[in-house]
Amino acid sequence: MAVGLKSPSALPEIAGITVGVGAAGIRKRDRNDLAVLLCEPGTQAAGCFTRNRFQAAPVTVAREHLAARAAPRALVINSGNANAGTGDAGVADAKAVCRAVAEARGAEVEEVLPFSTGVIGQRLPCDNIIGALPGMIENASPDGWTEAAKAIMTTDTVPKGAWRRIEVNDVPVTITGIAKGSGMIRPDMATMLVFLATDARIPAMKLREYLGHAVNRTFNCITVDGDTSTNDACILLASGKRAGIDGSDQDRFQHALDDLCRELAQSVVRDGEGATKFVEVAVCGAASDEEARKIAMTVAHSPLVKTALFASDANWGRIFAAIGRAPVETLDVSRVHLAINGCSIVRGGSIDPDYNEQRGTAAMRREEIVIAIDLGVARGTCSVWTTDLSHEYVRINAEYRT
Repeated sequence: MAVGLKSPSALPEIAGITVGVGAAGIRKRDRNDLAVLLCEPGTQAAGCFTRNRFQAAPVTVAREHLAARAAPRALVINSGNANAGTGDAGVADAKAVCRAVAEARGAEVEEVLPFSTGVIGQRLPCDNIIGALPGMIENASPDGWTEAAKAIMTTDTVPKGAWRRIEVNDVPVTITGIAKGSGMIRPDMATMLVFLATDARIPAMKLREYLGHAVNRTFNCITVDGDTSTNDACILLASGKRAGIDGSDQDRFQHALDDLCRELAQSVVRDGEGATKFVEVAVCGAASDEEARKIAMTVAHSPLVKTALFASDANWGRIFAAIGRAPVETLDVSRVHLAINGCSIVRGGSIDPDYNEQRGTAAMRREEIVIAIDLGVARGTCSVWTTDLSHEYVRINAEYRT
């Protein structure tokens, strides 16, 4: 059950982009498992991809196509099959799907970007996918974003989408985004697919700057289980149908994009496999932001911390032990302060004289938890978002292929 997360309401259209969905029977029958985003000529794109060296075939192909043409005419996304661990055959399958979309769109193969998510190590059912594409492309509409968010789900329990709007010279500029992700989640693009689009006019180089800034502060600050996927991708499209972004509008656009990505990133965590708690690990007082990140991630990845969170057990020693083993050079235990949901537990490296177990347990019982760690050294900060680790997580992943 997703923690404090509901299905998105209707997502606004992006001028110049239409969306289609369809059922290709990739893994489950009678459900949409395929989506296309169709872009009018002139649409610019930027992307961030997994850092897992064992990257899936669609990641390889999408990277190549994006490098060759930063102005795609279509994105094609399937769920149920990752097309990973499939070697040269997998690359050929991804390109075959791109070719089918390109022919239907009157475009070049390099103008189509493929994306896949699902089971690793199985060939992509190309015939099924290619057979479903013509109807999807013909029936694509500007208001198909919510249905696309459903079509790309795997173990997700809730479709994920959000939007933001700003005014640029009295012209409304919109950003709409959808995401999928629930398990195999950690930084370096987490294990997810994210598709963002704006009707603003932005050159590809600047688009890459906006996206990189947003990803580093949002999608690279989440973790559910510490695993980085083979298929992670985040794409930002700019159709150019509305106002151009320059001058003082650049900061406002970046803020809106960051805010949207933060909401989508947190929605992935809230829907973490088997999650019963949404947890923020907020570190301040570090020697640098990078050291703060290392501390935060060590705590967030600790299975002992995560199981204590699931049990609502105020076993703060597990958090303290994780802080102590983080790979940082400037940690001074005598300066560390630790609080959970405002309940002070450790002050100056030892237990707070005012702390008692009842208050700690009450703080841990909440669905939303903030673990605040002040290292007392300098001004470095970092917040990451994670979940507890439940029995249900084990069940979902034990039964994933059955």
